[in-house]
Amino acid sequence: MAIRSGRDLLHRYEGNPILVLRDVPYRCNTVFNGTPVKFGGEYLMLLRIEGQQGYSFFALARGRDGFHFLIDEKPCMLPAQEGPWAEWEENGIEDPRLTYIEGKYYILYTAVGRYGHCIALSSTEDFVHFERIAIISEPGNKDGVLFPQKINGLYARLDRPIGNGVGSVWLSYSPDLINWGRSQFVFSPRARFWDSYRIGGSAPPILTEHGWLEIYHGVKMTSAGPIYRAGTIMLDRDDPAKVIGQGLAPILSPREDYERVGDVGNVCFACGAIVEDDGDVKVYYGGADTTICVATASMNELIESCMPNSKAG
Repeated sequence: MAIRSGRDLLHRYEGNPILVLRDVPYRCNTVFNGTPVKFGGEYLMLLRIEGQQGYSFFALARGRDGFHFLIDEKPCMLPAQEGPWAEWEENGIEDPRLTYIEGKYYILYTAVGRYGHCIALSSTEDFVHFERIAIISEPGNKDGVLFPQKINGLYARLDRPIGNGVGSVWLSYSPDLINWGRSQFVFSPRARFWDSYRIGGSAPPILTEHGWLEIYHGVKMTSAGPIYRAGTIMLDRDDPAKVIGQGLAPILSPREDYERVGDVGNVCFACGAIVEDDGDVKVYYGGADTTICVATASMNELIESCMPNSKAG
């Protein structure tokens, strides 16, 4: 595997960016923030593409090694044009996150309508047919990620509602993936840190021997604008509202031109991860809201980044 070492824990693939505008087989503005899974012997990535109409939609990319992808000839999911969903999605669908649970792939994504941003839920079993299920939050909420298994008999998710002008990560539970409650605060932006302005879940939580590893995005506001980075936090296995470890430093910061220059500069926006059988982890991220990239680390490194005394491995 070709990687390049650098100043971050995550090692950038030397072929980055792996998907750019010219790889999209139809006219659009940009491609970014793809969520990955392994399916039928392939790596699949559900992509956010911003069209020339001014809104975002989803497309599917396929690859054999997790580094090289081809995008399907047509989008796989467009904003609804009629029925009750049209009101919620009239300004686009954004930032999908895929989770496999009990034989089905569920997609949490941001529906953008006249009332603002909401978390929406859809599903697929074959990545050909996509079924919308429900709007599962009120406006002002986004960055929803599903846990890949039930916790104490209930489905669980992380999300990022806004309260008092601050977006914090919360945990909610559901008996059926539609009705959500028992919400609990998990963590907030940290004053002076790299995540002092904004945070949000990025990859669906990953179960480890120490607890639930969450790769999240954090933003620091500067005089030149926001800087988006990726970091790690460890949540208790049985009570994920309890934080048992959090990294002091980011695991990935915008340094390369494809991360610093684009539609939105200085962005490394993690949006999914694949854990390989050998313990390597591929983290996929959007660069400057203009490209899709991948970087790698070992699972032990990611655990130690937020639990330095764990002696992982």
